[in-house]
Amino acid sequence: MRPLEQMIKNESVEDILLVFSLKSSYPSIDRMYVRFNFEVIEKNELWTTYKRLLDEGKLTKDNKGKTIKGPNWKEPEFSRTKKYSNLIE
Repeated sequence: MRPLEQMIKNESVEDILLVFSLKSSYPSIDRMYVRFNFEVIEKNELWTTYKRLLDEGKLTKDNKGKTIKGPNWKEPEFSRTKKYSNLIE
């Protein structure tokens, strides 16, 4: 299993969005879930979690509409501990 697939299958939707939304567009993240964990799309969990993170101030948008860290953003543990870094190299 590839590192990206492992992340999508093993980490929470919230944690994936907190990390990947800073570098990837929502449609790109959606495609990752379609490919590796369609159940999240099927249950509309990806969109509702994304909207909740915006509402809670964990994510926000800049003046160009790009998703950026919000005032309540906290780095997810898998990112902080570099859990998948040995798989990516």
